[in-house]
Amino acid sequence: MEKEGDFLVDKGEISLEEQIKAVAKKFLQKSDGKEVIVVSHFDTDGITSAAIMIKCLRRLDKKFSIKIVKSLEKPFIDSLPKDKIILFLDLSSGSLNHIEDAGLKEVFIIDHHELIQQVFEGIEIINPQLHNKEKISSSGLTYLFCKEIDPESKKSAKLAVLGMIGDLLEKEIDKLNNGILEEGEIKKKRGLLIYPSTRPINRALEYCSNPYIPGVTGNPVGVLELLREAGIENSRGQYKSLMETTEEEMKRLVTSIMLRNPKAVEMIGDIFLIKFFNKLEDARELSAMVNACSRLGQSDVALRFCMEVPGSRKEAEAIHIKYKQHIISGLNFISKAEKIIGKDFVIINTKDQVKDTIVGTIASILSNSPVYEKGTIIITMAYYDDKIKVSARVCGRNGNGDNGNGGRNVREILNTVIKEIGGEVGGHELAAGCILTKDKEEKFIDALKNALEIELVKI
Repeated sequence: MEKEGDFLVDKGEISLEEQIKAVAKKFLQKSDGKEVIVVSHFDTDGITSAAIMIKCLRRLDKKFSIKIVKSLEKPFIDSLPKDKIILFLDLSSGSLNHIEDAGLKEVFIIDHHELIQQVFEGIEIINPQLHNKEKISSSGLTYLFCKEIDPESKKSAKLAVLGMIGDLLEKEIDKLNNGILEEGEIKKKRGLLIYPSTRPINRALEYCSNPYIPGVTGNPVGVLELLREAGIENSRGQYKSLMETTEEEMKRLVTSIMLRNPKAVEMIGDIFLIKFFNKLEDARELSAMVNACSRLGQSDVALRFCMEVPGSRKEAEAIHIKYKQHIISGLNFISKAEKIIGKDFVIINTKDQVKDTIVGTIASILSNSPVYEKGTIIITMAYYDDKIKVSARVCGRNGNGDNGNGGRNVREILNTVIKEIGGEVGGHELAAGCILTKDKEEKFIDALKNALEIELVKI
């Protein structure tokens, strides 16, 4: 590795697979007889990573505890015990300075987010950003790591797939991801990417938010109009599922949706079916249920659901229904809210009208809607406690390394602003977020507008 500025950059001396093997070996050595504190992110990728790790550590009879967090802030890092193994999953790549300052002695990191600080000596890290930026989720990395220290972890492959789908990486089927799909015995089918594909089509369309279908999403009457237009009828008061539609019905349905959202042409793709609770399920629906539980403060339910604990399925389904209602309500509020609109960017400050755990999802939905041009940067903001959660997305994102916006990196833009006013930043070039205190709200918005305009001039 060579040092460049504030970063420690891997020049490709070893592959990602070799790094996983090396870190796994060190983890087994250093964790022998010591307690492991697992700290994981609260989204689907983080929850599935935690579930994979829990199963593995239990089989190895390791003493451990688990903490699920929605963000990694300095006071929390400072509170972590110095005499135990700290294992971060799906976070901390943007908090390396805080980890160093906290004086933590034994730190392991499995993450895929962009590194914005130096990797200090003593931190054992698995991150594809140091290895040709391979596209793989943290759950995928955790699965490969656990399989290295315990071959029985192969049984957790389906959880890695759920995390991959939760982070929108299902199109990134490279060598590593493809191997995980095969080991998870995942069934794959080509079809319309509206989930759940195994439930009645009218219900799937009503709650379809990615992509957003104008006049249909959140509108039962609009759903029925679309289905009539597509010539799809119900039988005894119930509609068939997407998986049950004929090829001709599917074509008519796609045409009707495209009339409302031209981006529907991008909605044909691979549907992944996973055996969960002894039933074949749409992986996107399962992933959304995990995400919903955590976003509404029920990470414990999300974990139990991933572990397939009896009774957790009904709990997760009820939370998911409530979460979808929050999303629809949030979209309705934002459609009428005042916005700060600039050249190729939109800032939407929801204040206390939308939950902080949902504004990121709202930003993602808007970035995939026909409302904004490709390349537009969507910034959403929401209050929580004495802080503000900020989420940034790029419209027209895809999985081929082309962000469709002339190279604008939203994580770098947010990092530039936060360096100036203070706060925490994390994420990727196409999807990032930050946290700041409420007293810096106006200063942040002004600095953000300037940064977005300067970035545009650079292009």
